[in-house]
Amino acid sequence: MSGKPAQVSRGDRRKAKTRAALIGAAVGFLSEGRTSVSIQEITDAADVGFGTFYNHFDTKEDLFAAAVTATLDGWAALRARATAGLVDPAEIFARSFRVAGRLQPVHPTMVRLVLNSGAQVLSSEHGLRPGAVEDIGRGIESGRFAVRDVDAAVMMAGGLLLALLQMLESTDAPAGSTADLFAERALVMLGVASDEAHDICHRELPDISVEL
Repeated sequence: MSGKPAQVSRGDRRKAKTRAALIGAAVGFLSEGRTSVSIQEITDAADVGFGTFYNHFDTKEDLFAAAVTATLDGWAALRARATAGLVDPAEIFARSFRVAGRLQPVHPTMVRLVLNSGAQVLSSEHGLRPGAVEDIGRGIESGRFAVRDVDAAVMMAGGLLLALLQMLESTDAPAGSTADLFAERALVMLGVASDEAHDICHRELPDISVEL
């Protein structure tokens, strides 16, 4: 075997670009809560031919599902970058939470899609849930968290996060300090002492303005 990377044909690149355009259009509609749009409106927004849609998706619902998955995968990638190098489960969880609360100004479409998707994102195999299960599970195993039921803890913390995002979307509350407060309360809920939770939630954060 030569070990050379496989060549991507022009047709494959064009197909990937078209699929990405369709998903991008769907993300835009979903972030606005517009699920009743027609396939024609979607292809117009994506600037692709109507018939091209069916080369990639069978139904509008399939496209919307792919758009939600792509957005949640982007969220997971952002979380992974933001927590790289951390070891303490409590700090990893808190940083993930604090970063999420600061997404509004830099990734508003992502946040609005998540809010419009509702609590179902907390049970998805993509995005919020896998990282939260990992962080909280590790915290329980290491004795950092006092809770015992991972699933219940994930749903409680996820509910707080969605409430935070909705508050920041609908009010003029300052994103940074509000996110830190919610993250601090979430840590206390998980069993971290108040003073330590406060300290963890006021540590320096990495830049999250990188495009997804």
